[in-house]
Amino acid sequence: MPREAEPSLNERAFVSQALLEGHRLDGRALDQFRKLDLTFGEQYGVADVTLGKTRVLAKVSAEVTVPYTDRPFDGIFTISTELSPMASPAFEVNRPTETEVLLSRLLEKTIRRSNALDTESLCLVAGQKCWSVRADLHVLSHDGNLIDAACLAVVAALRHFRKPDTSMDGEVLTIYTPAEREPVPLSWLHSPFCITFSFYGEDGAGGGDGEHEIVLLDATLLEEQMRASSCTISLNRHGEICQIAKLGGAAVEPTVLLQCASAALQKSKELSSFLDQKLAEDGKQRDKGGLLAELSAENENKIPMV
Repeated sequence: MPREAEPSLNERAFVSQALLEGHRLDGRALDQFRKLDLTFGEQYGVADVTLGKTRVLAKVSAEVTVPYTDRPFDGIFTISTELSPMASPAFEVNRPTETEVLLSRLLEKTIRRSNALDTESLCLVAGQKCWSVRADLHVLSHDGNLIDAACLAVVAALRHFRKPDTSMDGEVLTIYTPAEREPVPLSWLHSPFCITFSFYGEDGAGGGDGEHEIVLLDATLLEEQMRASSCTISLNRHGEICQIAKLGGAAVEPTVLLQCASAALQKSKELSSFLDQKLAEDGKQRDKGGLLAELSAENENKIPMV
């Protein structure tokens, strides 16, 4: 299996010395994110997130299917991740790497298991028909901090998505086209975000003693390859923690972890406001020339009956 190119000894020494002096290669502060951009596609449910040189695309789709036998009153919600060789030479098709498995599990815990999406609202006929919502995640470019960018992309795509409107007449289910009825958004309960911290010791690379621990936000790929350990905290703007993942690596002092949780809450509020603003801007653009404008223009062109 291909492996990522590891930093040279000179790169390690340079980055370690820079971190020791409180500097990063791109000039950011230790707790600063790279330039973040979010754009939506022409179709509902497509979100493109760019975080520095890391780029992730999420697309949400829905279809009517049969609910699980053990959950007859719930719809189905799944998240699928794909890391192609286009993003990094270390990724191979149909051969999940440790990075892909970790990404998939964290998104599963953060979004699906935290009940961010109300799956009961996806039920159409109990035990017979329900909506199956699927979020497909594609990593287009990998330069570190995939988890945070991917979580934002999936949450943004789900909140942007609109499913066809339906109605029940007795036992007959009717699914309307967008021309007949305007699609409706998903029933969304809360917006969780992943905030990942990278830890470095007092020498800029190894484990520290807590007091001299160096903590970075939004690490690049080079910084990720040199960190001693990492921790991903998933929470929403209200401070409700969905999960904390500290997988292997050097130990982290409890006081440092509490400081990280406080910083994660602040970043979660910033991401939530950023997403709300982007959704509002997209909604205004669609109102200018979307379905509502087409329907109003069609009504204006009709010849009044005498």
